[in-house]
Amino acid sequence: MEKRWVQVDQEENETSEKLARELNIDQCLANILVQRGVTTFEEARYFFRPQIAQLHDPFLMKDMEQAIERITSALQNDEHILVYGDYDVDGTTAVALTYSFFSQFTNKIAYYIPDRHKEGYGISTAGIDFAKENGFTLIIALDCGIRSVDKIAYANTLAIDFIICDHHLPGDELPDAVAVLDPKRADCEYPFKELSGCGIGFKLAQAYCQINNLPDQYYEQYLDLCMVSIAADIVPIVDENRVMAHFGLAKLNSNPCTGLKALMQISGKSDSYTITDVVFLLAPRINAAGRMGHAKDAVKMLLSDEVILADEQSTFINSQNTERKSFDQNITLEALAIIEESEVLMNRKTTVVFQSDWNKGVIGIVASRLTEKYYRPTIVLTESNGNYTGSARSVVGYDLYEALLACSDLLEQFGGHKYAAGLTIKPENLIPFTEKFEEVVSASISPNLLIPEIKIDATIELSQIDAKFYRILTQMAPFGPQNMAPIFVSNGVSLAGNAQVVGANHLKLSIKQQNSAIFEAIAFGLGEFEKLLQPKQTFAVCYTIEENVWKDKKRLQLNIKGIKIEGSI
Repeated sequence: MEKRWVQVDQEENETSEKLARELNIDQCLANILVQRGVTTFEEARYFFRPQIAQLHDPFLMKDMEQAIERITSALQNDEHILVYGDYDVDGTTAVALTYSFFSQFTNKIAYYIPDRHKEGYGISTAGIDFAKENGFTLIIALDCGIRSVDKIAYANTLAIDFIICDHHLPGDELPDAVAVLDPKRADCEYPFKELSGCGIGFKLAQAYCQINNLPDQYYEQYLDLCMVSIAADIVPIVDENRVMAHFGLAKLNSNPCTGLKALMQISGKSDSYTITDVVFLLAPRINAAGRMGHAKDAVKMLLSDEVILADEQSTFINSQNTERKSFDQNITLEALAIIEESEVLMNRKTTVVFQSDWNKGVIGIVASRLTEKYYRPTIVLTESNGNYTGSARSVVGYDLYEALLACSDLLEQFGGHKYAAGLTIKPENLIPFTEKFEEVVSASISPNLLIPEIKIDATIELSQIDAKFYRILTQMAPFGPQNMAPIFVSNGVSLAGNAQVVGANHLKLSIKQQNSAIFEAIAFGLGEFEKLLQPKQTFAVCYTIEENVWKDKKRLQLNIKGIKIEGSI
């Protein structure tokens, strides 16, 4: 698929020149820092060396005092507390963190994860009834609840109090809970708005420690769980998230909780984890519990203190992930066939596909795969409890949530983010919704957004890449949204040997520039260039820089994202 190469403005100025001098780094690296909001030596110090002290005061969050007061009262009066959370990675890590933290102060605490297939997303009537039947008088809801106005009203009639810890966009009306912790509240002045759901739970624990003068270790021990949620939920890795991700990765790689350690071992990589490793190795396995069975199995693993139990749970979850792969591959093939056999669907700016027997737990993954394939806003639906329920995914730069809002008259329920959402629709509204969704997106999406973008941070010569250059790059990690691994472009490069296809459709090659060393490179999914690249021909490449370790030998390698044979940028 064609991709747009978009170069970030890299004009050198006094700020970046001064920063380059003060830090003794390459000018292009200083430019990248300035592009990312790092403009002074002091800011660079905090960027390269995050400190726990950079975390914001949790009491700056609206309703935090009320939340701590209600929890304190519950603990003092021996009330039964129920920790309630969503069934995805963010929700399960949030439940594990909050349950484990408050278990240090009471044994009258339990957790509840709704059944994805029977109860669906968010606060459920069944969950509230469970609380009532079992004597729980306080529910702490994590990664959900901000739009559960009617459910919280129902709980109030049963004398069950709620504390909402959510990070999704609120609706016009807030739930009538004892406390609603959500930085996205219009009246919340908390300085960072992009915490994960687990991050809100972390701030709750931090606040409790702060008010009770408890050692920081009481809540800092959960930084690995918090980091996993940050990676999996694809929240911006800036500000507080960057601090928590940095220290969370350090803990994961040195002293992870027993459950995560077991999961790391069964994933085939037991150390040196990056955010990318968490996203591709740990997150899918944790998610698989809720997709293929019940997410409480993931929480049970994350809470395991005994190695044997953690190993058993991680083995079970790993088997569920293997089963999940089979389901999503088959459903993806079926969805592709539906699209490619329809001229109407092939020529649309949106994709909406439905089949009644698709597994509800994997349709979000399928929606992501279809979005990657056709690069347009996509919705995948299946039948559930008499309605059609589904997952939606968007392309970079397009607000999917706003598009769904414009179609809300045809939806029973929806919620989510700019790039991912869930929805429920009545069967008779499927065709009208499909048509309206296409109309709304067609009228509001820029044609450029339907072409994948490669955002290039700087143009450099291959000769600039050395050990020091790479060392500075690695200190910009952890990488993620709003702090992605820098992508460089080099023009006028040529082959330094043969290019060959390896694996499914990957290109392995060696390249050089005039006066540069030879660099080994890998270009995933770009095997078609094997026959297009000729000896002595010059071309442009855009790439990230990584370290390849083979038989204990380390060397720098270019991970090529795109190749342009004609001209340069």
